[in-house]
Amino acid sequence: MIPVIIIVFAFGYGIFFWLIGSFTKSYLRALAFLGFSYFHPFGFNWFVPELTLINSFFDFTKIKFALFLVAILTLIEFKRYYKLFFIPLLLLSVRYENPTLSLSHQKIYLSARNIPQDKKWKDSYLNTLLKDNFRIINKAIDEKYDIVVLSESVFPLYLNSRIDLINKLLKLSKKITIVTGSLYSDGKNGYNSTFYFINGVFYVANKVVLVPFSEEIPLPRFIARAINNHFFGGAEDFKNAKKPTDIPINGEVFRNAICYEATAQRLYEKNPKFMIAISNNAWFTPSIEPTLQHLLLRYYSRLHNTTIYHSANSGGTGIVQF
Repeated sequence: MIPVIIIVFAFGYGIFFWLIGSFTKSYLRALAFLGFSYFHPFGFNWFVPELTLINSFFDFTKIKFALFLVAILTLIEFKRYYKLFFIPLLLLSVRYENPTLSLSHQKIYLSARNIPQDKKWKDSYLNTLLKDNFRIINKAIDEKYDIVVLSESVFPLYLNSRIDLINKLLKLSKKITIVTGSLYSDGKNGYNSTFYFINGVFYVANKVVLVPFSEEIPLPRFIARAINNHFFGGAEDFKNAKKPTDIPINGEVFRNAICYEATAQRLYEKNPKFMIAISNNAWFTPSIEPTLQHLLLRYYSRLHNTTIYHSANSGGTGIVQF
């Protein structure tokens, strides 16, 4: 599916930019450019033009970005000294302060891995991967961390069906809180999930916003079934949770997010103070995807005053605060 998705999205966004460029009036181009940032084909919302301002002095909320565009239009369209009106418009679009975001009082170990995608799901690699997972957990225990966060699907199996692994993780969770990505099955449906092992008990947080054409096919059922049969060996789409999950850990509440959904507005309902996000960026290595994801995380951190603890495979691990 990878070359198909690249071609479809490249061609689709190429049409958007062609339409923007087809307008002869600058103000129509600016309106179209701003308007297309609200257009999310198949729910894919990574076209955010205001990210171009994220490392500048200018703010990147929608309103401030609109003011920035109007300032540029003033320079282009107005004559003589009327152009000077661009100055107050630019001053209005400047970011004058940044919020000071809190850090958790807990010591959090964020695992950074580089597991190749072509090895991760092979049965022959599973034992090596599991040993490495437990090595990282024990290292975090030895270094006196309170929480250890492993990346998305780093246990590449339906973890709730492996009682041996569950029991081992539950035992270790009496020494450290363990957060790890894996798959979850309710007997009928599969979920991309985060497992939280806290003081001898485990909780499951299922993904809410699924990746289009990867975790779900956002097309009519008969077309989706044909695509799954041809490209995914007949596998069914993942199912999703209906709302975001908040997990209390030692007196603090963390919003759960898995990869793509950490860049979705829906996951920031009620402006969570802390978020734990886990990702697998090996699908996109090498590419600029980890960089774009990080910019989007900074964008949502700024808009919602959220500190994000991000553990990623193949780029992006770290604490995100704008």
